[in-house]
Amino acid sequence: MTTTIEYITLEVADIDSAKRFYDRAFGLGDLLRFRASTAPTSGFRGCVLSLVVADSAVVDSFLGPAIEAGAKEIKPAKKSFWGYGGVIEAPDGTIWKVATSKKKPTGAPLRVTDDVVLLLGADDVAASKQFYIEHGFEVAKSYGRKYVQFTQPAQGITLGLYGRKGLAKDAGVDIEGSGSHRLVIGAGNSATTDPDGFGFQAATSPN
Repeated sequence: MTTTIEYITLEVADIDSAKRFYDRAFGLGDLLRFRASTAPTSGFRGCVLSLVVADSAVVDSFLGPAIEAGAKEIKPAKKSFWGYGGVIEAPDGTIWKVATSKKKPTGAPLRVTDDVVLLLGADDVAASKQFYIEHGFEVAKSYGRKYVQFTQPAQGITLGLYGRKGLAKDAGVDIEGSGSHRLVIGAGNSATTDPDGFGFQAATSPN
């Protein structure tokens, strides 16, 4: 049986402020939940949430409102050999990447997400990969100890594993960080913790 990440819970200092930001910036609905936390955290939290979209115009339609709503621009949106995208840091400290493989507008509807991907920075990608396989995730792509992508669900959030150093470099941030990840994964039917300290809670219906 394949496990699906049904939602992500972000631990934030101010729930109302976080809801206002994400409603304006991304509009992801029930894929994002929030709970109050003041757990110590500093620097890179070891994870990046990524929106995969249809084309460059759609990238801009997300990043522009996010920055206007208070996000910090880490990597301005630009073309690269793989496509077009940019990286921001939300006011709560979560790092988001919005990207596409299409470098030019195609006329696709704006502010529509094709996939939401949770990228976790792993100290040992192979060990973390085995943990997730044992917990019901199916591997879609695997590049040795560098990157693993699990099967994209029909609904929910796609999971990927990246070496921590590589993930920080891709996001444009310093690798150093400590304390809480400020993120809990809603999936499966029991609570657990992966080898890199990311916590799972049993998935439940929205309140």
